[in-house]
Amino acid sequence: MVKAIHTDRAPQAIGPYSQAIDAGDLLFVSGQIPLDPETMEVVEGDIATQTDQVMKNLEAILTEAGASFSQVVKFTIYITNMADFATINEAYAKFLQEPYPARATVEVSQLPKGVGVEMDAIVKK
Repeated sequence: MVKAIHTDRAPQAIGPYSQAIDAGDLLFVSGQIPLDPETMEVVEGDIATQTDQVMKNLEAILTEAGASFSQVVKFTIYITNMADFATINEAYAKFLQEPYPARATVEVSQLPKGVGVEMDAIVKK
């Protein structure tokens, strides 16, 4: 049995998907981009600002699901410029504590709405 997770404190889905799916022991959080959940517009600012908003969006969904960053077992980070890796890493790390989750970072040619970063997560509940 799976259950969709939804919160107004994170951006609404911009396609046919759920913000997250609770699959019992696992929670799968859909990719989040740096949208302001109130305006549904991309936040203004540099890649650190975008990363900060992505993490806030993920955190809102995790909270709604009764979870936290400490339960994330895997992040996938999609970036459009590998030169931004260190800046994204620094902004991302501010939300986490050891032991850090597993992670993959992949450079892609393009992301929705022209943003520079998107992240999804798998959580062990």
